[in-house]
Amino acid sequence: MNELLVTIIFITALVLGVYWYAGYSIRSGIAVDENQNLIPDSWEKNFDWFFKGRNMIILLLGIIIGFALGNILPV
Repeated sequence: MNELLVTIIFITALVLGVYWYAGYSIRSGIAVDENQNLIPDSWEKNFDWFFKGRNMIILLLGIIIGFALGNILPV
């Protein structure tokens, strides 16, 4: 179960890193964002679902981490 927790945390870090880099690339001028939604236009065409479901993805990953921690460290 510990390996599963480490894997989930690693996936969460990767997903949050992608969201952070999208905002960073807009603010630093690396990518263009004409509609000012902090999603690079080149990414928005292909991965629109990933950015539209941002809150739901983060919530789901948080619930999974909490469930895994609850099973590993029972009260």
